[in-house]
Amino acid sequence: MILETIIIAIYSIALLLIFLYALAQLNLLFNYLSARRTCEKSAVKFDFSNPEEIPLVTIQLPVYNELYVMDRLLENIAGLEYPKEKLEIQVLDDSTDESFDTTAQHIAELRKTGLDIQHVTRTDRKNFKAGALKEGLKVAKGEFIAIFDADFLPKPNWLKRTIPYFKDAEIGVVQTRWGHLNRDYSILTRVQAFALDAHFTLEQVGRNSKGHFINFNGTAGVWRRECIVDAGNWEGDTLTEDLDLSYRAQLKDWKFKYLEEVETPAELPVVISAARSQQFRWNKGGAENFRKMAGRVVKSNNVSFKTKLHSVLHLLNSTMFLNILIVAILSIPMLYIKNEYEHLKLYFFVMSFFVISTLIFFICYWFTYKNSYGGGFKRFLTYTGMFFTFFSIAMGFSLHNSIAVLEGHFGKKSEFIRTPKFNISSLKDSWKGNKYLKKNISPNVIFEGVLMLYFGFGMYSAFVVGDQGGDFGLFPFHLMLFIGFGFVFFKSLTSKA
Repeated sequence: MILETIIIAIYSIALLLIFLYALAQLNLLFNYLSARRTCEKSAVKFDFSNPEEIPLVTIQLPVYNELYVMDRLLENIAGLEYPKEKLEIQVLDDSTDESFDTTAQHIAELRKTGLDIQHVTRTDRKNFKAGALKEGLKVAKGEFIAIFDADFLPKPNWLKRTIPYFKDAEIGVVQTRWGHLNRDYSILTRVQAFALDAHFTLEQVGRNSKGHFINFNGTAGVWRRECIVDAGNWEGDTLTEDLDLSYRAQLKDWKFKYLEEVETPAELPVVISAARSQQFRWNKGGAENFRKMAGRVVKSNNVSFKTKLHSVLHLLNSTMFLNILIVAILSIPMLYIKNEYEHLKLYFFVMSFFVISTLIFFICYWFTYKNSYGGGFKRFLTYTGMFFTFFSIAMGFSLHNSIAVLEGHFGKKSEFIRTPKFNISSLKDSWKGNKYLKKNISPNVIFEGVLMLYFGFGMYSAFVVGDQGGDFGLFPFHLMLFIGFGFVFFKSLTSKA
């Protein structure tokens, strides 16, 4: 009975943590809807009709072995509409392959057009992206620093829509919403787009509209140089240097401006191995930042209680994968315990918390989906299918992401593994032959296959437990887990994850 009690306690705690996170998302939904109903006050902006008000801007392009997208990136950035005498471009190039030489040649050609574009290199990759950004900042001329990863393609008027907000001296960062060049390429890209859309609408607007902490997303945003320096500059002790600097800046009372209406298109990973490496870095970095920043936030005297609460939950975002994995694995023993011990049935009302949490997520994501694509019955049916597809595959990633989270919480250090870029936007394009893809299969994939079979057993168990002809309350949950882990397992095998 001791083992059963321990299982029930761990299961219940994990469920309650998921429920608390769902309530926080519901609060963000109310903030999001309120922000959309409220007309924003006219913000003070630089008057670009007056040349004297146009500030000097440096664009930083941190790149590392980006053979397939460098030409596209450089041509796109060269096409931005901004006075050449007020614009500097830094290509922060840590590349070690043939892309280094081709990039140098392209930069030389662009320089002939009168563009102030510099090829900034280092002798080592210390602190990875954070180190490159910090190195570039030493020689940057601009008062404002715009940053784009190699797969982002800002529209020509991007600087004109973002830089003016810095007339407000309290604003340290302007962040824009990510778009998706290849959203409809596959189920994998649609699921990634679905999750990112929720973050860039519900979460970023929901937090920013009430003055809670948000994060610069590593790209497609602009920093005030003074803000970077005042916050302590870029640091490479976590895998998400963007989240780290964002929190340090906001603890120094710098304001962040989020522009939902400014979309910056980018390419989503089309192969599951690339998505896995990106997910691992994001989730481990989130846990590392919880270790680093949560205490500072809680102890801060200039942060409200509600902002502290949202900040701690924000920093614990990735840890929800660990809670989901715990709930998933223990749900099958719980099914047998429930049907074995009649006197414990009252304790199993806690299972309803997962249903309620799922319903809350379903409602929150529907409102953000509807604002992007419109309402109506057909849209709702499409959304419902997309939501449960997303939910299943997200749970299928829970083992992989939980390992990342545990490494982050326990302080295990690892290299910054870049996400391979493909220059793919349609089904006509192929990712096969990409030299940056991993050729080996992660040992974790085997465990994901085992978990697929385990949740298949969970579905079978629904028919045989108890003496009342089975118990099907958890059957839909186990079905989604079976599909999610099966998708991740087979996709990882077939794409050489």
